[in-house]
Amino acid sequence: MKIRVMLSFIPLFCFTLIASGAEPIVIRFSHVVAEQTPKGIGANRFQQLVEEKLTGRVKVEVFPRARLYNDDEVFIALLNGDVQLAAPSLSKFSTITKALELYDLPFLFNDLAAVERFQGGETGQRLLHALDDKGFKGLGYWPNGMRVISANKPLRSPADLQGLTLRIEPSKVIAEQYQFLGAIPVKLSFAHTRDALRRELVEGQENSWSNIYSQGFQTLQTNITETNHSFQGYMLITSKTFWNGLPADVRGELETILAQVTEEVKAQAAEQARQDRQAIIAAGKPKVIALTDEERGLWRQAMTPVWASFTPSIGPTVIAAAQAANAGSR
Repeated sequence: MKIRVMLSFIPLFCFTLIASGAEPIVIRFSHVVAEQTPKGIGANRFQQLVEEKLTGRVKVEVFPRARLYNDDEVFIALLNGDVQLAAPSLSKFSTITKALELYDLPFLFNDLAAVERFQGGETGQRLLHALDDKGFKGLGYWPNGMRVISANKPLRSPADLQGLTLRIEPSKVIAEQYQFLGAIPVKLSFAHTRDALRRELVEGQENSWSNIYSQGFQTLQTNITETNHSFQGYMLITSKTFWNGLPADVRGELETILAQVTEEVKAQAAEQARQDRQAIIAAGKPKVIALTDEERGLWRQAMTPVWASFTPSIGPTVIAAAQAANAGSR
């Protein structure tokens, strides 16, 4: 009888040993920007909170500055299980779904507050799940700010773009808006942009204030025009296979952590834009051109005709919902 009891105890004992010595779940988080940008700060904050709340069960490894993959490569890496978390620029998703081209439309959103209202609403949340049938799961939106344009000459009006070589993200919307204005858009990865500016392979670029400042683009340009013409943001994604395979309690805790970090990133993005803009102005170089309402109206008038090319694929009701989010903005 004693032998039988002892034998029946052995499997449970072995299982306990195995469980207690189990390796933690590893989440590799790949992104392309610097650690001091809103996305970089958010990734590190996620790592910190996971270490605090899921000690021994989950380990997060953060790889900034495209050390593992750029935003084009990371989609395949997620599906292959080589990384488990990424936050590509929304411009990168156009090859997977046309609906997210919405975010590149110029002068669609008045400011970050309007973007946040849209993303928190029904249509914005539906777009968060636009990749469900492609094997990805959208976990949240992380903002970075509104885009401005830097160049080696003053850009006071849209006509000043004529013949200018301009680095852009690989987005059909962005390419067409600049081609329409006579510029020469050059699609380059973020990691290669600084070198292209330094070697004068391109004459300008568009980006958020934090991306410009963290990469030192301002040291290579003579002017920045404060157009605030479109939104620079990211979608935090994982693979559905990885996410659905997590223990339910771990997945729930990660969702809680990500919700907290997302709110912190939203606050950080607005403050970082203000600080980095002010730091560039205080340095005195490059010159920051603050457009008057009338001048900005000319930019809007020149750029918004590009909407017509993409409204059918994005959907007029989606665009209308985004426009409605501007209520309450300046």
